[in-house]
Amino acid sequence: MENRKIGSQGPAVGAVGVGAMSFSDFYGPTTDENSYKILEAAMELGMSHIDTSNVYGSGRSEKAIGTFLKNRGAEARDFFHIATKAGICRNPDTNERYYDNSAEYLARALDESLERLGVDCVDLFYVHRREAERPIEEVTENLAALIKAGKTKAIGFSEIAPSSLRRAATVHPVAAVQSEYSLSTRFPELGLVQACAELGTTLVAFSPVGRAFLTDTPHSAESVRNLGFLKTNPRFQSPNLEANLAISDKFRALAAEMGCATASLSIAWLLAQGDQVVPIPGTRSVEHLRQLAAGADLTLSQADLDRIEQVLPVGW
Repeated sequence: MENRKIGSQGPAVGAVGVGAMSFSDFYGPTTDENSYKILEAAMELGMSHIDTSNVYGSGRSEKAIGTFLKNRGAEARDFFHIATKAGICRNPDTNERYYDNSAEYLARALDESLERLGVDCVDLFYVHRREAERPIEEVTENLAALIKAGKTKAIGFSEIAPSSLRRAATVHPVAAVQSEYSLSTRFPELGLVQACAELGTTLVAFSPVGRAFLTDTPHSAESVRNLGFLKTNPRFQSPNLEANLAISDKFRALAAEMGCATASLSIAWLLAQGDQVVPIPGTRSVEHLRQLAAGADLTLSQADLDRIEQVLPVGW
């Protein structure tokens, strides 16, 4: 698999990484043993960037990764570029969500993540959600202090605006910004893709196959009813679901005509949007992981990109 850098001066990683939210039950039940199989396959395929968070399964995702690293030894730790996130909190009394980007919280949260992961330092630490009341310059300083403390090698943000990225970059280099980006979610093209390219920041694209819309096996209305998050997502509610499936059927037909899996074509399209883009698909299936990784082997011509744009135009 080709490599891409995390940050202009950062390490090279596989062009396609692994999103580890699926190492919890967020998209359906799983087991730690299944997560280990995904990580083993990722090593075989060259998918070296692993992206997790302290809130994925209340630490379960990080624990699964940590156990795998411990059992697999130095080879696995040397292979994986480990990223995690913090900043989303819940009031224990009301279960209400809030955000905390304070220096004290971020340091404590990272210490807890390091313990679950079984490492002394992560390769990348993001603020998961920005605390709007706290200036982003201050938040960036809080993150930079964790580099000085030797607990992370680089810093990033998840879901911030291009203007916020530019402000943060005046304080310290921002290695990566994570945002949802796919053929079904293209708002990063309204400035974030461009700002990342200008500043040498990697755009880590989560949900790159549109939560299965952009695969050969999209969710049905019946399967969505058993998925807590998706059943409340307007894109997956009737009549939107049926309309979205009908439109994306054209993309599935195009992938079949081109002789590849739909998920592979989805990943290839993202990689074609710029060398600064690194998709992080998540899956509980090794077979699907192979389809996702195969996207890095597809080279799309301008004619191919034009055909994709015709069947899935911006705003579909």
